[in-house]
Amino acid sequence: MKGCFPLKKFKDIDTPFYYYDTALLRETLRAIVSETARHEGFCVHYAVKANANPKLMNAICQAGLGADCVSGGEIQASVDAGFQPSKIVFAGVGKSDKEIKLGLAKEIFCFNVESVPELEVINGLAGQMSKVARVAFRINPNVGAHTHANITTGLAENKFGIAMDDMPFVIERVSSMKNVKFAGLHFHIGSQILDMGDFAALCNRINDLQDWCDVRHVPVELINVGGGLGIDYTHPNKVPIPDFKSYFDTYARHLKLRKGQTVHFELGRSVVGQCGSLISRVLYVKQGAVKQFVIVDAGMTDLIRPALYQAYHKIENLSSDEPGKTYDVVGPVCESSDVFAKSVDLNECHRGDLIAIRSAGAYGEAMASQYNCRPLPKGYIAEEMQ
Repeated sequence: MKGCFPLKKFKDIDTPFYYYDTALLRETLRAIVSETARHEGFCVHYAVKANANPKLMNAICQAGLGADCVSGGEIQASVDAGFQPSKIVFAGVGKSDKEIKLGLAKEIFCFNVESVPELEVINGLAGQMSKVARVAFRINPNVGAHTHANITTGLAENKFGIAMDDMPFVIERVSSMKNVKFAGLHFHIGSQILDMGDFAALCNRINDLQDWCDVRHVPVELINVGGGLGIDYTHPNKVPIPDFKSYFDTYARHLKLRKGQTVHFELGRSVVGQCGSLISRVLYVKQGAVKQFVIVDAGMTDLIRPALYQAYHKIENLSSDEPGKTYDVVGPVCESSDVFAKSVDLNECHRGDLIAIRSAGAYGEAMASQYNCRPLPKGYIAEEMQ
C-alpha cells in the first residue's frame, strides 16, 4: 500500500523537496491533546530540533503545545512561530552566553541545566540582568534505551546531564545562588523508543530520586521526562499515529507524583515524523555487475539519517505500478555513504519517476546541509497545493 500524494502538483515542482501532510499533523496533535487531557498536570513541549519549518511550528503552537529548544536560534524561531515564552524550555549541554541571555531576556519557562559550570554561568548572567532563572537539573538516570547507540542519551557516560551521584553537591550549590531558582528535575533517555518498559524503568529511577529529595526536604515543582517516543518507519500508511495512549498511560501508572507536581514531555519525532516525505526524481537506472541502482536527485544532504544512523525509511515509487524489482536507491552526493536503501523492492523504476522517502518529517529538513554546494530542500505544505 502506497501513500496518497498530489502527483499532478508534484510534476511542476523542482525536486528534491519535502512534502508535509498537515491533515495528518493535525490529527496527530489532536491525539496528543486528547490523551494528555486524561491526566492532570501533563504538559507537552514540541522538540523544535525535529523540524523547525515555521508553518509546522505554527500549527503545533495553535494546538496548545509548548516548545523544547536546544539553541538560541530555536528559542527565537519558537517565539516567531507564536509560542509563549512561558511555555518554552531550553536544554543543551553547551549553551553559550548569548543564548542564555536570550532565554533570560525572553523570560522563558525553564532552563534544563546539564552541569555545575553551566549553573554558575546562568546565575552570573542572570545577576547581571537582574533576573532570576528557573532551572531544572538534567539527571542521567543510567537507563539504557532499546534504540540506536547514537541516539541513546541516558547512560552514565553520555555527554548529557548530571550523574545521579552528584545530586547532593548540585543541590547544595544551587541553594547558595541568588539568581537561579531550582524548579525541578529533567530526564531524557534517548530517541525512537518503542518499548514502554524503557519509560517504566525511567519512572522507577525518578521515583527513587524523588524519595531522596523528600528526605532532604528539597521541593520539586516539576518533573520533565523528556521525549523519545518512536514512530513506525516500516508501516507509515498503516500506523501513521504513534501509540500516545500507551506512552502517557505508562507515566501515569508508574510515576509517583507529589501533590501539585506537573509532568513535562518533550516530543518531537512522534509529532512530525510521519507527516513528512522527501520527494525525489529518478535520474538514472544503472545496471551494475549484479545489482541495479536507482540514482535519485535527493541525497544525504537532504536526508542524512540513513547515512548517519543506517536508518530505515520506506521508499515508494509513486509513478509506477509495474511489477516490482530489487534496487539499491542512492543519491548523487560524492560520498559512498550516500545510500538511502540497499536491496529494496520497488515498482519498476524509470528516469523521471517520482520517489517518496517516507517518515521523513523529523530530522530531515532540519538536518539538511549544502555539502557539494547543493541547495537546501524546500518544504511544501499540503494546503498550499490545493
